[in-house]
Amino acid sequence: MPTSPFLAPAPVPPVRVARDRRADLVVALVALALALWVTSGLWRDPNGRAITVNSSDQALFEWLLAFGGHALTHGQNPLFTDLINVPDGVNLAVNTSITVYAAVFAPLTYLIGPPATFLVILTLNLTATALAWYWLLNRQFGRSPLAAGLGGLFVGFSPGMVSHANAHLNWTAGWLVPLLVWRTFALRRPEHRIRNGVILGVLVAVAFSIAAEGLFFTALALGLFVIVRALHPDGRAEARAALPGFLGGLGVTALVAAVLLAYPLWLHFAGPQRFHGTGFDAVIHSEDVAAYAAYPSRSLAGEAGLRTDLAPNPTEENSFFGLPLLLLTVAAVVLLWRAPAPRRATLWALGAVTVAFTVLSFGPVAKVDGRRTDLPMPFDLVGHLPVVNAALPARLALVVAPVIGVLLAYAVDALRADPPRSRPARAAWLAAFAVALVPLLPVPLLTLEREPIPRFFTSGTWREYVSPGGVLTPVPLTLDVYPDGQRWQAYALSHRQGEFAIPSGFFLGPGGPDGRGRIGPPPRLLSSLMDQAATFGAVPIVTEGTTREVQADLRHWRIEAVVLPDRVHGAKWAVNQEAVRRAATALFGEPERVEDVWVWRIRQD
Repeated sequence: MPTSPFLAPAPVPPVRVARDRRADLVVALVALALALWVTSGLWRDPNGRAITVNSSDQALFEWLLAFGGHALTHGQNPLFTDLINVPDGVNLAVNTSITVYAAVFAPLTYLIGPPATFLVILTLNLTATALAWYWLLNRQFGRSPLAAGLGGLFVGFSPGMVSHANAHLNWTAGWLVPLLVWRTFALRRPEHRIRNGVILGVLVAVAFSIAAEGLFFTALALGLFVIVRALHPDGRAEARAALPGFLGGLGVTALVAAVLLAYPLWLHFAGPQRFHGTGFDAVIHSEDVAAYAAYPSRSLAGEAGLRTDLAPNPTEENSFFGLPLLLLTVAAVVLLWRAPAPRRATLWALGAVTVAFTVLSFGPVAKVDGRRTDLPMPFDLVGHLPVVNAALPARLALVVAPVIGVLLAYAVDALRADPPRSRPARAAWLAAFAVALVPLLPVPLLTLEREPIPRFFTSGTWREYVSPGGVLTPVPLTLDVYPDGQRWQAYALSHRQGEFAIPSGFFLGPGGPDGRGRIGPPPRLLSSLMDQAATFGAVPIVTEGTTREVQADLRHWRIEAVVLPDRVHGAKWAVNQEAVRRAATALFGEPERVEDVWVWRIRQD
């Protein structure tokens, strides 16, 4: 069967068959060193520090690791929980459950705790992403170690990856993408149709568990690439020859994935506590046109003062390639265009993927340099479709980074195979790579000291105030901005202390406008009063009506104890703890001082 000289194994001389283990080791060490450098602020004290700009998501993923491991080792459902959002529970299949990570790393979670396990996974994610892309480019696409190393390290530590390293274990699992690409291309071999289909089906199920949104984007990008390349005149013959085997393998993949994901997909689309579309504004969470030429905040350029505020938040700098890299990419395409015809078909396909995902990342209407325009964008036509309505358009820009990495790798090999004849031309190419890539070198994530788990929980004293499996709540109630409750739960579960449930919580669930999702449950009076005290220092005037409604909330949530620690972690702003204590005292009476917390016992009549 004819193969592409661009996206298929190239003929290699015997010396290459032995594989350059030294190059592999160098790339692995560089990738690990960069990952440790980016996460170095957390390694100073894994259990006592948090990511400054996203400590709430960090607490959520730590909870997911603790709960997932606990559920699997105690025979519970890892995709639905009643431990948060009492009494309705939470559908984790429509959240980011990372069940595979929770299961694989459960022994480590029990051994060193959720925060340290979170850090290990984050560091491995960054390292593995760079190595997986290096392996794909070197072993499967036949690129030299230098070219593959450059491409792999760029993708692994691209601006979007470093940005999502601010606590997103799902999006930093970029190592899944090259594996999906590899196994998808393997479907072209008809002699191993069933085996290849089974392997890809299992990989799809794993990817769905870790990063469902990323899997969706990868499937769209691969589908568009295959279609455009197959329709190109230079790729039609190869496509016709490979089509029967490819479709057969794809059918096996779909069958295996459907069997493995039958229950998660049912929960996702038809299970309890589901929702349709997130509550996030697609205009706010879209990519600014100017962001593609801007520099990311956690880079050398960003540290030099060239950062911008064009991202929706610091975790969503999904493009931010800088103008020099964009120009270098265009120059690489021009350089590669001189190659044989089949490569042009591949370049057309890569270009189609880049243009489509770039334009879609602009969201429903274009934003230019922070200013919203009235110019409608293609995402407005598809943003209301099922599944698409749950995606944030800005994240579509993450697909562009691997394309750039592939083009850079092939450009390096092309320049080595046919170097420019003049010394100034060679120097110009070298300078272009340096100017484009050096400013994007990552710098460590910002971290801060996080409030410790109270001794009330680390000592297990909480069990004297809550019946087994009973409901305990912190004040203010747990939410993304007040993640303490789930941090306490994660500690109790990972240290085998038993279970307690909490009302509210940090999760996506129903209750948003037009049937869409929202963060946490719709607020009730008690949660609103505690939030007002925590945020604005407002102590409520308690009337008879207030007392009745708060008592109804306590019965609704079946709360047995209310806890206020000496130090409350506010993920976005400082918490007025004195106002919270006074508000809770006005509502529940005088508290009991137990170790390093205030406790209000709640009698359920």
